[in-house]
Amino acid sequence: MIDVGWQGWVIFNAVVLFMLLLDLGVFHRKSERVTVRAALGWTVFWVALSMAFNGWVWSSFGQEKGLEFLAGYILEKSLSVDNLFVFLLIFSYFKVPPELQHRVLFFGIVGALVLRGGFIYLGATLVHQFHWILYLFGAFLVFSGFKLLFVGDDDEQDPENAIVKAIRARIQLTDGFRDDKFFVRENGALLATPLFLVLIAVETSDVLFAVDSIPAIFGVTDDTFIVYTSNVMAILGLRALYFALAGLLEYFHYLNYGLALVLIFIGVKMLGESYFSLSILVELSIIGALLVGSVLASVFFPKRPENTDSEDAEV
Repeated sequence: MIDVGWQGWVIFNAVVLFMLLLDLGVFHRKSERVTVRAALGWTVFWVALSMAFNGWVWSSFGQEKGLEFLAGYILEKSLSVDNLFVFLLIFSYFKVPPELQHRVLFFGIVGALVLRGGFIYLGATLVHQFHWILYLFGAFLVFSGFKLLFVGDDDEQDPENAIVKAIRARIQLTDGFRDDKFFVRENGALLATPLFLVLIAVETSDVLFAVDSIPAIFGVTDDTFIVYTSNVMAILGLRALYFALAGLLEYFHYLNYGLALVLIFIGVKMLGESYFSLSILVELSIIGALLVGSVLASVFFPKRPENTDSEDAEV
């Protein structure tokens, strides 16, 4: 277990907070459309920052911890891609203008960091005090993997989920967006804008995905520092990755199958830890092979266009 003391935790979170403030307060002060070029640049920056941190973990705490962070980062980054599909669905459903999407994702990710931090603390406490709970995590991951593999997760992709519907029914809303504001005061009354509902939809969708991803990373390592930092570093670049891949997401139609197999693999490993063990390098290789395979399958076996025979039906 890595022990960085309270100072290490404070420094890491202070740097993350500084980067977030720099992002919103300096580089994205105005609400404007994020170009693919800018998004790719930010994606490269966040990945490079994560790999630099990985290098520090590797050099400071050894190869095993370095590989654990890398495996956790790749796992969380990959599972987070599923979030991107939902973000796209939410923005499309609420008709969010492109120039407002960055602001929603920024605050959505800040909320996700806080919520996941709580989940990780709770999970780490349970794992360290009740080791048998890993078997429950493993069974849940196997179930989630088979569900995603054979049923899909459409029930988790409803933009108007129960929480959003409850909020819509209990608060007054403006009749449209008000620039990038979540709340405005009109005629003496404080009103929420539709952008606030979008933010709630983004936050609740992340909570749903965290239920899968956080147990999964405990299948890679039970080191709280590695679990937390790999989660944070993966989430920090999620916003830029969305804008970089938004136009390509629909083509990754086999990615869900790869993610499902990853969840099943980790779940089986957790359930069978008393009978076999795999090195972190082997785990990383298997996870990478499943994800790369699903992406390559999407490229080499693209979706067939629908209703291609409509013209042939004419006489």
